[in-house]
Amino acid sequence: MLTTHPFDDDKLREECGIFGVAGAEDAAAMVALGLHALQHRGQEAAGITARNGRGLYSHRALGPVAGNFDTEEVINKLKGDYACGHVRYSTTGAGTLRNIQPLEADLASGGFAIAHNGNISNALKLRDELVRSGSIFQSTSDTEVIIHLVATSKFRTLLDKFIDALRQVEGAYSLVCMTADGMIACRDPLGIRPLVMGRIGDAYIFASETVALDLVGAEYIRSVEPGELIVVSDGELRSHRPFGESHARPCIFEHVYFSRPDSIVDGSSVYSVRKEIGAQLAIESPVDADFVIPVPDSGTPAALGYAEKSGTQFELGIIRSHYVGRTFIQPGDGVRHLGVKLKHNANRPLVNGKKIVLVDDSIVRGTTSLKIVQMMREAGAAEVHMRIASPPTMHSCFYGVNTPKREKLLAAVKTIQQMQDFIQADSLAFISIDGLYRAVGEETRHDTQPQYCDACFTGAYPTHLTDQDDTDQPDQLTLLNEQVGQSDKPVLTEQTG
Repeated sequence: MLTTHPFDDDKLREECGIFGVAGAEDAAAMVALGLHALQHRGQEAAGITARNGRGLYSHRALGPVAGNFDTEEVINKLKGDYACGHVRYSTTGAGTLRNIQPLEADLASGGFAIAHNGNISNALKLRDELVRSGSIFQSTSDTEVIIHLVATSKFRTLLDKFIDALRQVEGAYSLVCMTADGMIACRDPLGIRPLVMGRIGDAYIFASETVALDLVGAEYIRSVEPGELIVVSDGELRSHRPFGESHARPCIFEHVYFSRPDSIVDGSSVYSVRKEIGAQLAIESPVDADFVIPVPDSGTPAALGYAEKSGTQFELGIIRSHYVGRTFIQPGDGVRHLGVKLKHNANRPLVNGKKIVLVDDSIVRGTTSLKIVQMMREAGAAEVHMRIASPPTMHSCFYGVNTPKREKLLAAVKTIQQMQDFIQADSLAFISIDGLYRAVGEETRHDTQPQYCDACFTGAYPTHLTDQDDTDQPDQLTLLNEQVGQSDKPVLTEQTG
């Protein structure tokens, strides 16, 4: 049976990463490099679309970037000075070739390609309406809804059609789109999913994270702001604000787990924030222990912060093998329990007889934490305490994260004590929601108007959830159409930079 590794299948998974290059020779080759830096955001599939004077050219493949986009044969087919790319971990739409992005279509205005990070929370409703009116869908991806809304819009220009389409969608989106005239990059009015802008020479670069800019040697300019729409054409950049003012709600879990620690998210170093999360956790939930041990690799910065703040020695009590892929073949149930050791192994001489604190980023189903605690006890640990660098994950995410249904989330069905008993730890503690906010630079969480999207912890979803059952939707929502100015036609506030 082919299966994901036990240490991988109990994590929240980001849906995708996007990367766009506007105005550079061999743009597709640069996109391929950028996607390598974003591979952690999705390993299921990858795609690149390039544009030159003759049209759009695409290559899509299941699997990671390496092996699919590292040959001259592939890159030579993607000639052009504009290109965009996508790495995918599916949450909406099956993991098949037809759902690999960028999605491409021929519109009245010419070729159009779109790469999307996020999730449209009213996609099913919109899709049903579009199909009833005659639209024919080629994929099961929520992203294709945007293409059909653009194609059927009654506005005259492509830009106005695009804005009209985005006014009809709910949820989270960071987009990089290519048109016959150039490139469009935009972020939803709440800025739930990240998007940054950089520059290399005369070319503009857009990416989900700054680490992708680093890899291609681009200068980081700034984040694309929530609700901002940027158009690049013939070397000129224009910034538009078609959605009015809104209270931004970027995803706080980008700081906890999704983004690479060497990235900058909304002006903050992810690594520094994660260390501060660990420090806050040490203040809130101290332990008398011999060592602080990270669960590799995502728990390492928080474990460092915990160790420094508590004065407890930091040690690598779990050794990770970097030469094992994400999948492996389990020949039968008799050796199933051995699978965890393919990727992680206890540092037995270190932990034997010691009281240890394990620091991890989150608990989802709890199966991973149980395996880790058992591993430490089998290695002879005298006490095993778990500290988690995020609050309990009690609610599903509908904004581009592969989250189990709520009844599968351990924190949604068990108390902290019951969770501790389930994972067989001597103690279990999570950082508080206010402690998490302090770590990202806020004094406290504003209950009436939170500074971040923290719905996975609090249930305070920032938008309508049209496609979801009412039981998953809280009564008091900060609704998108109450925060964003609506009008009968797109109204552009243009800035040139």
